[in-house]
Amino acid sequence: MPDSIERALEAALGDRCYLGQILIQKTSDGLVLSHRKDEARNDLQTRHNAEEAVELAKYDDAGGCRPLKTAPNVRHGWRLTLKTLEELKRALDYFYPGRLAVFAAWKTGQLHTTNLRDTLDRQSGMYRVAAKISDAQIDDLIGHFCRSDGGCLRTILWKRDPDGGVSSTKLPNEKFDPTFDQAKALDRSAIAATATIPLLCQEPCNLLVAECRKVVKGE
Repeated sequence: MPDSIERALEAALGDRCYLGQILIQKTSDGLVLSHRKDEARNDLQTRHNAEEAVELAKYDDAGGCRPLKTAPNVRHGWRLTLKTLEELKRALDYFYPGRLAVFAAWKTGQLHTTNLRDTLDRQSGMYRVAAKISDAQIDDLIGHFCRSDGGCLRTILWKRDPDGGVSSTKLPNEKFDPTFDQAKALDRSAIAATATIPLLCQEPCNLLVAECRKVVKGE
Protein backbone atom coordinates (compact mmCIF):
# COMPACT_ATOMS: atom_id res chain seq x y z
CA MET A 1 0.00 0.00 0.00
CA PRO A 2 1.39 3.46 -0.91
CA ASP A 3 2.58 5.56 2.02
CA SER A 4 1.38 9.11 2.69
CA ILE A 5 4.12 10.62 0.52
CA GLU A 6 3.28 8.42 -2.45
CA ARG A 7 -0.43 9.18 -2.05
CA ALA A 8 0.23 12.93 -2.01
CA LEU A 9 2.52 12.60 -5.01
CA GLU A 10 0.05 10.53 -7.01
CA ALA A 11 -2.78 12.96 -6.28
CA ALA A 12 -0.70 15.90 -7.51
CA LEU A 13 0.70 14.36 -10.68
CA GLY A 14 -1.90 14.30 -13.43
CA ASP A 15 -0.51 13.59 -16.92
CA ARG A 16 2.26 16.12 -16.43
CA CYS A 17 3.53 18.06 -13.46
CA TYR A 18 6.43 20.26 -12.38
CA LEU A 19 8.51 20.00 -9.24
CA GLY A 20 11.04 22.82 -9.18
CA GLN A 21 12.99 22.52 -12.43
CA ILE A 22 11.88 18.94 -13.03
CA LEU A 23 9.16 18.03 -15.53
CA ILE A 24 7.31 14.79 -14.76
CA GLN A 25 5.27 13.17 -17.55
CA LYS A 26 3.14 10.05 -17.56
CA THR A 27 3.50 7.82 -20.61
CA SER A 28 2.08 4.46 -21.69
CA ASP A 29 5.30 2.85 -20.41
CA GLY A 30 5.55 4.61 -17.07
CA LEU A 31 7.02 7.97 -16.06
CA VAL A 32 9.57 10.30 -17.66
CA LEU A 33 11.57 13.01 -15.91
CA SER A 34 13.61 15.74 -17.57
CA HIS A 35 14.69 19.33 -17.03
CA ARG A 36 11.60 21.44 -17.65
CA LYS A 37 13.41 23.44 -20.36
CA ASP A 38 14.47 20.30 -22.24
CA GLU A 39 10.99 19.09 -23.18
CA ALA A 40 11.39 19.87 -26.89
CA ARG A 41 14.91 18.43 -27.21
CA ASN A 42 15.52 15.12 -28.98
CA ASP A 43 19.19 14.74 -28.03
CA LEU A 44 18.77 13.92 -24.33
CA GLN A 45 20.83 11.20 -22.69
CA THR A 46 18.35 8.58 -21.48
CA ARG A 47 18.76 6.86 -18.12
CA HIS A 48 16.56 4.20 -16.56
CA ASN A 49 17.37 3.94 -12.86
CA ALA A 50 16.04 6.15 -10.05
CA GLU A 51 19.49 6.12 -8.45
CA GLU A 52 20.87 7.94 -11.51
CA ALA A 53 19.22 11.05 -10.06
CA VAL A 54 21.92 11.16 -7.37
CA GLU A 55 24.56 12.04 -9.95
CA LEU A 56 22.23 14.23 -12.00
CA ALA A 57 21.46 16.36 -8.96
CA LYS A 58 25.06 16.66 -7.81
CA TYR A 59 26.50 19.05 -10.42
CA ASP A 60 25.32 22.01 -12.50
CA ASP A 61 25.89 22.48 -16.23
CA ALA A 62 29.42 23.79 -15.65
CA GLY A 63 30.34 20.81 -13.46
CA GLY A 64 30.18 22.77 -10.23
CA CYS A 65 28.90 21.15 -7.05
CA ARG A 66 25.35 22.02 -5.96
CA PRO A 67 25.37 22.30 -2.12
CA LEU A 68 21.81 23.68 -2.17
CA LYS A 69 19.65 21.20 -4.04
CA THR A 70 16.76 23.66 -4.40
CA ALA A 71 18.96 26.24 -6.13
CA PRO A 72 17.75 26.93 -9.70
CA ASN A 73 20.73 25.30 -11.39
CA VAL A 74 19.73 21.71 -12.16
CA ARG A 75 21.78 20.47 -15.10
CA HIS A 76 20.28 19.99 -18.57
CA GLY A 77 20.58 17.27 -21.18
CA TRP A 78 19.12 14.16 -19.54
CA ARG A 79 15.97 12.08 -19.59
CA LEU A 80 15.08 9.62 -16.81
CA THR A 81 12.52 6.89 -17.50
CA LEU A 82 10.94 5.07 -14.57
CA LYS A 83 8.27 2.40 -14.14
CA THR A 84 6.66 2.89 -10.75
CA LEU A 85 5.47 5.56 -8.37
CA GLU A 86 7.92 4.30 -5.75
CA GLU A 87 10.82 4.80 -8.19
CA LEU A 88 9.54 8.28 -8.96
CA LYS A 89 9.43 9.15 -5.26
CA ARG A 90 13.04 7.99 -4.82
CA ALA A 91 14.30 9.92 -7.83
CA LEU A 92 12.56 13.15 -6.80
CA ASP A 93 13.91 12.80 -3.29
CA TYR A 94 17.44 12.65 -4.74
CA PHE A 95 16.80 15.82 -6.72
CA TYR A 96 15.07 17.63 -3.86
CA PRO A 97 15.81 15.84 -0.56
CA GLY A 98 12.97 15.86 1.94
CA ARG A 99 10.68 18.11 -0.08
CA LEU A 100 8.07 15.44 -0.85
CA ALA A 101 7.73 14.59 2.84
CA VAL A 102 7.24 18.27 3.64
CA PHE A 103 4.66 18.56 0.85
CA ALA A 104 2.74 15.53 2.16
CA ALA A 105 2.72 16.95 5.69
CA TRP A 106 1.51 20.30 4.37
CA LYS A 107 -1.30 18.70 2.37
CA THR A 108 -2.60 16.96 5.48
CA GLY A 109 -2.27 20.02 7.72
CA GLN A 110 0.51 18.48 9.80
CA LEU A 111 3.39 20.71 8.78
CA HIS A 112 4.96 22.86 11.52
CA THR A 113 7.22 25.81 10.81
CA THR A 114 10.14 27.28 12.77
CA ASN A 115 10.96 30.98 12.63
CA LEU A 116 14.46 32.29 11.94
CA ARG A 117 15.09 33.80 15.38
CA ASP A 118 14.28 30.52 17.13
CA THR A 119 16.52 28.67 14.68
CA LEU A 120 19.41 31.05 15.34
CA ASP A 121 18.91 31.03 19.12
CA ARG A 122 19.38 27.26 19.28
CA GLN A 123 22.72 27.32 17.46
CA SER A 124 25.89 26.35 19.33
CA GLY A 125 29.64 26.47 18.81
CA MET A 126 30.89 28.66 15.99
CA TYR A 127 27.32 29.43 14.84
CA ARG A 128 26.11 30.97 18.12
CA VAL A 129 27.19 34.39 16.94
CA ALA A 130 24.65 34.22 14.09
CA ALA A 131 21.89 35.10 16.59
CA LYS A 132 23.34 38.63 16.81
CA ILE A 133 22.25 39.47 13.28
CA SER A 134 19.98 42.54 13.14
CA ASP A 135 16.53 42.66 11.57
CA ALA A 136 17.84 45.00 8.87
CA GLN A 137 20.65 42.58 8.06
CA ILE A 138 18.15 39.71 7.92
CA ASP A 139 15.99 41.70 5.52
CA ASP A 140 18.91 42.27 3.15
CA LEU A 141 20.38 38.77 3.44
CA ILE A 142 17.18 36.82 2.83
CA GLY A 143 16.12 39.20 0.08
CA HIS A 144 19.26 38.15 -1.78
CA PHE A 145 20.06 34.62 -0.61
CA CYS A 146 16.54 33.17 -0.86
CA ARG A 147 15.29 34.81 -4.03
CA SER A 148 13.94 32.39 -6.61
CA ASP A 149 15.76 33.91 -9.58
CA GLY A 150 19.21 32.72 -8.63
CA GLY A 151 18.95 31.78 -4.97
CA CYS A 152 16.47 29.07 -3.99
CA LEU A 153 13.22 27.75 -5.47
CA ARG A 154 11.56 26.98 -2.15
CA THR A 155 8.40 28.78 -1.09
CA ILE A 156 9.05 30.34 2.32
CA LEU A 157 6.51 29.43 4.99
CA TRP A 158 8.49 30.49 8.07
CA LYS A 159 8.57 33.91 9.70
CA ARG A 160 11.46 36.06 10.86
CA ASP A 161 10.57 35.90 14.57
CA PRO A 162 7.94 34.56 17.04
CA ASP A 163 5.88 37.72 16.48
CA GLY A 164 5.29 36.71 12.88
CA GLY A 165 7.48 39.26 11.14
CA VAL A 166 7.89 38.63 7.42
CA SER A 167 11.24 37.00 6.63
CA SER A 168 12.16 39.75 4.16
CA THR A 169 10.35 42.77 2.78
CA LYS A 170 12.63 42.60 -0.25
CA LEU A 171 11.07 39.44 -1.63
CA PRO A 172 7.87 39.52 -3.73
CA ASN A 173 4.64 38.27 -2.16
CA GLU A 174 4.65 35.30 -4.52
CA LYS A 175 7.75 33.97 -2.73
CA PHE A 176 5.44 33.09 0.17
CA ASP A 177 2.62 31.66 -1.99
CA PRO A 178 2.58 27.83 -2.34
CA THR A 179 0.34 28.12 -5.40
CA PHE A 180 2.96 30.10 -7.35
CA ASP A 181 5.42 28.24 -9.58
CA GLN A 182 8.72 29.62 -8.23
CA ALA A 183 10.63 28.46 -11.32
CA LYS A 184 8.63 30.99 -13.32
CA ALA A 185 10.75 33.68 -11.63
CA LEU A 186 13.60 32.47 -13.86
CA ASP A 187 11.61 33.26 -17.02
CA ARG A 188 8.72 35.66 -16.63
CA SER A 189 7.68 35.12 -20.25
CA ALA A 190 7.16 31.39 -19.74
CA ILE A 191 3.66 29.98 -19.59
CA ALA A 192 2.66 29.14 -16.03
CA ALA A 193 2.67 25.44 -15.24
CA THR A 194 -0.77 23.84 -15.09
CA ALA A 195 0.23 21.49 -12.27
CA THR A 196 3.02 22.23 -9.83
CA ILE A 197 4.18 20.57 -6.62
CA PRO A 198 5.69 23.38 -4.51
CA LEU A 199 9.09 23.09 -2.90
CA LEU A 200 8.10 24.21 0.57
CA CYS A 201 10.50 25.71 3.11
CA GLN A 202 9.27 25.09 6.65
CA GLU A 203 12.36 26.35 8.47
CA PRO A 204 15.60 28.22 7.69
CA CYS A 205 18.22 25.89 6.23
CA ASN A 206 21.77 25.34 7.51
CA LEU A 207 23.20 27.30 4.59
CA LEU A 208 21.16 30.35 5.56
CA VAL A 209 22.33 30.03 9.18
CA ALA A 210 25.93 29.96 7.91
CA GLU A 211 25.24 33.11 5.86
CA CYS A 212 23.84 34.83 8.96
CA ARG A 213 27.09 34.04 10.76
CA LYS A 214 29.11 35.51 7.87
CA VAL A 215 27.08 38.73 8.01
CA VAL A 216 27.62 39.13 11.76
CA LYS A 217 31.34 38.34 11.45
CA GLY A 218 31.68 40.80 8.59
CA GLU A 219 33.08 38.16 6.21
